[in-house]
Amino acid sequence: MPDSTLPSSVPFWEAFRFWLKLGFISFGGPAGQISMMHQELVEKRRWLSEGRFLHALNYCMVLPGPEAQQLATYIGWLMHRTWGGIVAGVLFVLPSLFILIALSWIYIAYGNTTLVAGLFFGIKPAVTAIVLQAAWRIGSRALKNKLLWAIAGAAFVAIFAFATPFPAIVAVAALIGYVGGRVWPDIFKSHGQHGKSAKSAGPALIDDGTPTPEHALFRWSRLLTVAVIGALLWALPMGLLTAMLGWDHTLTQMGWFFTKAALLTFGGAYAVLPYVYQGAVTHFGWLTPTQMIDGLALGETTPGPLIMVVAFVGFVGGVQAPQMQAMFGPDGLFLAGAVAASVVTWFTFLPSFIFILLGGPLVETTHGNLNFTAPLTAITAAVVGVIVNLALFFAYHVLWPQGFAGNFDLVSALITLPAALALFRFKQSVIRVIAASALLGLVLKLLGF
Repeated sequence: MPDSTLPSSVPFWEAFRFWLKLGFISFGGPAGQISMMHQELVEKRRWLSEGRFLHALNYCMVLPGPEAQQLATYIGWLMHRTWGGIVAGVLFVLPSLFILIALSWIYIAYGNTTLVAGLFFGIKPAVTAIVLQAAWRIGSRALKNKLLWAIAGAAFVAIFAFATPFPAIVAVAALIGYVGGRVWPDIFKSHGQHGKSAKSAGPALIDDGTPTPEHALFRWSRLLTVAVIGALLWALPMGLLTAMLGWDHTLTQMGWFFTKAALLTFGGAYAVLPYVYQGAVTHFGWLTPTQMIDGLALGETTPGPLIMVVAFVGFVGGVQAPQMQAMFGPDGLFLAGAVAASVVTWFTFLPSFIFILLGGPLVETTHGNLNFTAPLTAITAAVVGVIVNLALFFAYHVLWPQGFAGNFDLVSALITLPAALALFRFKQSVIRVIAASALLGLVLKLLGF
């Protein structure tokens, strides 16, 4: 590509239009979303170079939270300062929030109709295969030696046999990684680096050698300002919820619970789902195991980060919680769900923005020197075992809907097998597998199965 095509600058509103478009078409999970941003920003538009893109990505991979959304926030911040980062990150999430609120209401209001029930009848078995593939995909990249396999196995046993809380598993894995990284550094070195593309896309507006923009330089005063504002953005709504509704109210507990969840999403959305299940289903009872599976299915079919499934959890919990029903009344159930989904989304994604705006200048200062840490390697290994447990949890509720004492659901098993085959053998996209399984489920329901 000739140098003359290199943009001299990118106007803010041109970037705004790109991030808005991305928010509506960002299907395919983190890998697909990162690939889409790479193709558009590095190869096609050349707003930044391959090296700067990978440097930002490696930092986002180290953080808890949705790495694709954080990468969009980082690039938006690098190009257009703080507001650029906020716009990029918000537009990555907002479309999927609105779509999920609408789909969640359809699910609550019309979930028992033949059409909706048939679609979910086919989707649920596919979700089991999707989660199992996620464990395989992460495991094949992360489990590079026997010790990491042992950590994954121990994590599986801990959560499956002893119901160990997910935060405890993460903490122990991080400690093992910290100690192991000092004793056996070769075993715990990073295996998650993203390779560079085969050829360079040519010079970029923000190139490998482009000096760090003034706003991206590290300053202690700026770090303190961001930290204080970030703390206030969390503390003020949490304080208002507590003061107005009480600590034990559903909305307050949702805010606190999903703040903790946001800090534990090492390894992506699939890693935090067991923690969300333990809290939302087992501890609080905001929704049922079947509804949790349905929520993941909806999350897979919408754009945006998969962790947006928490909006479904919040919506359904808001509609079903007695405190929310008393607060909004029988005619305000949609509003109850929408408010709960919005509260959950705020507390889930706020830490991601703070991490980027706090750490971005430091990352730019250390350009070219950032690597994964040994604790993260161990955490990622543990996450594999936890996700396998999640797949077994979904399989149990799909294939034995009444428990092991009830009948085995042969029809659901016959939907699960081709879904798994399509994912593992023929490398089909999640959207295609979901769509085909939903159609198959609807046909089977109409035929009386």
